[in-house]
Amino acid sequence: MKTTLNTLAAALTLGLAALSAQAADPIKIGVDGPFTGGSSSMGVSMRDGVRLATEEINKAGGVLGRPLQLVERDDEAKNERGVQIAQELINKEKVVAVVGYINTGVALASQRFFQEAKIPVLNNVATGSIVTHQFDDQPENYVFRNAAHDSIQAPMIVDEAIARRGFKKVAILADSTNYGQLGRADLEKALDQKGIKPVAVEKFNIKDVDMTPQLLKAKEAGAEAILTYAIGPELAQIANGMTKLGWKVPMVGSWTLSMANFIDNAGPGGEGARMPQTFIQEPTTPKRQSFIISYLKTFNPKNARIDSPVSAAQGYDSVYLLAAAIKQAGSTEGPKIKAALEDLKAPVDGVVTTYNKPFSATDHEAITANIPVFGEVKGARVVYAYAEDAKKASEVRVKDANAKGALQVQKKK
Repeated sequence: MKTTLNTLAAALTLGLAALSAQAADPIKIGVDGPFTGGSSSMGVSMRDGVRLATEEINKAGGVLGRPLQLVERDDEAKNERGVQIAQELINKEKVVAVVGYINTGVALASQRFFQEAKIPVLNNVATGSIVTHQFDDQPENYVFRNAAHDSIQAPMIVDEAIARRGFKKVAILADSTNYGQLGRADLEKALDQKGIKPVAVEKFNIKDVDMTPQLLKAKEAGAEAILTYAIGPELAQIANGMTKLGWKVPMVGSWTLSMANFIDNAGPGGEGARMPQTFIQEPTTPKRQSFIISYLKTFNPKNARIDSPVSAAQGYDSVYLLAAAIKQAGSTEGPKIKAALEDLKAPVDGVVTTYNKPFSATDHEAITANIPVFGEVKGARVVYAYAEDAKKASEVRVKDANAKGALQVQKKK
């Protein structure tokens, strides 16, 4: 009898130990972005924001009593590399969700694997309008986003140039990537809605260092402003090219004009560039202040300036959104996390905004057109372009379902 009891006790102890070990198993989250190359200031800032949020959550006890474990991969801003990483994260690492994607092309190439595996993707930087609509022809969609998509940004850019600043002749310079060309199309659509055609539409490739031909065409066409869709290094070449030509007109473009490798490489030529921003590195709310202090203390960036503040803040917020969904679902199963994201019960206090019902079954965009403001490069930093926005910066702008953007995303049929 005693032997039997001892055996039962031992079995019970082993069972409890196994359950305890299982409960403490980490929850694996994939983090995909370009941590090297021209897009790296966005990718590294995003990754560091993700790391910061993860560390805070784990210090507070994790999610469902389990720590979050990041599985980070550098996609090098290459579509084919993103595809390889997606398959590795699904089949080898067994991640329960993915955050990241900086480059629209990489997102579009990679997301289909997570869609097929029913694993949620939380895009925290890629802004191509089609990103969350890639699977509109399917019964369920596992792709979410907490960044301002291009159907929000393009009308803002056009309104800034045409309505607020009164330019009549504008040129578009966009890179040849999916990001650049989809953004160019959105700009042309937004201009068309105002009855304006660009005087020049020019394309260039990643790593191009001489924009003289494109700029000369814009200049000869009488362009009063340059509208841009590209990333930091090439944007800097546009600014530097204008300096070399002795021709200076304003640059108004997508949010990437806030990248450190635009600001630093363009120098004085980049001063005055304006762009939509969901977050400007100013301690305008307690949440933003604590985020900035923690980020600077943890990562010690040069000149106390986050390389890409928008990427860092949205990366940080994406982890808290995902953690809230896992907690609400009480599960790490993809379909249950997706369902929770579509119906989050409690608000999530983020850096960009307070996310109150950020998603639904038919709306996977957390950011609406009323949230971004215009930033301006001034003194090698991004500041508020308009005094009224700076004065109201302590008022958190929240999602407005009636302000999705002036352009409607064309859904697949």
